[in-house]
Amino acid sequence: MTSEITLFVNPTAGRGRGAHAAQPAASALRAAGFSVRTVLGENAGDALTRARAAVADGIGALIAVGGDGMAHLALQAVAGTRTPLGLVAVGTGNDLARALGLPVRDPAAAGRRIADALKGGELHDVDLGQVGDRWFGTVLASGFDSRVNDRGNRMRWPTGRFRYDLAMIAELAAFRPFPYRIRLDDGEVQEIEATLVAVGNGSSYGGGMRICPGADLTDGLFDITVVGGCSRATLLRVFPGVYRGTHIDHPKVTVHRAAKVEISAAGITGYADGEPLGPLPLTARCVPGAVRVAGL
Repeated sequence: MTSEITLFVNPTAGRGRGAHAAQPAASALRAAGFSVRTVLGENAGDALTRARAAVADGIGALIAVGGDGMAHLALQAVAGTRTPLGLVAVGTGNDLARALGLPVRDPAAAGRRIADALKGGELHDVDLGQVGDRWFGTVLASGFDSRVNDRGNRMRWPTGRFRYDLAMIAELAAFRPFPYRIRLDDGEVQEIEATLVAVGNGSSYGGGMRICPGADLTDGLFDITVVGGCSRATLLRVFPGVYRGTHIDHPKVTVHRAAKVEISAAGITGYADGEPLGPLPLTARCVPGAVRVAGL
């Protein structure tokens, strides 16, 4: 393995933590004998082009410094290759790092963990979800949760998770269940009324909301959490349980396991790793061992 490492940095992640985190992570890697260079990019598209070029050049690892959005972007560069991915998680949510058991908001510790893994050959293949040519590591959200995500992204104030709390309150005012068509693997199409359908490669989204608490990144299957059609009052009772994963015990919630899921519903945009994928219908496939991760 080459000793050249590329840091893939989002300088605005975590209200500026991304820029500050790059230095201690780079210092830890250099102390371990690695040569480090940084990729910023003028925008997300330019940054991804540069990251893909670095992977094509045969770098020893691509290390995403930022939050889940930066991790999502890095996955587009390394998925399906043997280039290891490292995560220096300093964003607001950091759900992929949490699912992998990696350090969160401790860039020096993350850098040391990655360096030790690369030097010791401790690299592990984990599953990814794939929708068309897009890859995701955590959860594909659709329904009430994706509406909250969409509204939150449009809000300029407040910052951090409070933005999404306010967005949820606003969406509750116009809340209604959605008619879905769902097919798991190659089974029959199910027509249901649901509040949301979450397809989990990882267990959580939104900074620790364990919407798919049983999801396993190495089993080749999604956990699909379906919150059935319910009233606003019932949703308010069920939703707080996502932080503990206890919502799945509610009679309105069912969990399925499948390697492929097709989801269709009018007027809903799918979000994966907190990033918009596009309007439903969407088909997601779980791809076993699609990315090699350093630092587990």
